[in-house]
Amino acid sequence: MVHFRRFEFSDWTEADLTGKARQAFANGWLGLETGGRVTFVAVTAVEPSEVAALTDMLAEHFVTYYGAPSVDQARPVAAEEIAQMADLCADHPPNTLLTVARELTQAGVRETYRVIETREAGLEQFAIHGSPDEPDSP
Repeated sequence: MVHFRRFEFSDWTEADLTGKARQAFANGWLGLETGGRVTFVAVTAVEPSEVAALTDMLAEHFVTYYGAPSVDQARPVAAEEIAQMADLCADHPPNTLLTVARELTQAGVRETYRVIETREAGLEQFAIHGSPDEPDSP
């Protein structure tokens, strides 16, 4: 799942920041495929064909929800947003978690990011019960 950040809040004011909108603004990432919100995103590899498809999806989102005049006109802005997200993830290995914190300032929206590095999981962290040779107990 791909998540995006800044474009949605570019023209917001303090009056817009109430309830769920405040939470989405403060630390939410938009899930492009679902339209839902998440607090954490995981870095993952993306193929060029996926980037093209995601660019089109985001351009369509801009038309549907933000009034862009056409997908063709929205595509360069969508491509820029995807490139910014890719740049944010570029220095991190897959499965690194990212969070965002936003605030409104005199200059506009200020974003800061927190990186949560992945750790190797040892086998002792997983519970294994029974064996394949034993029938399930009633």
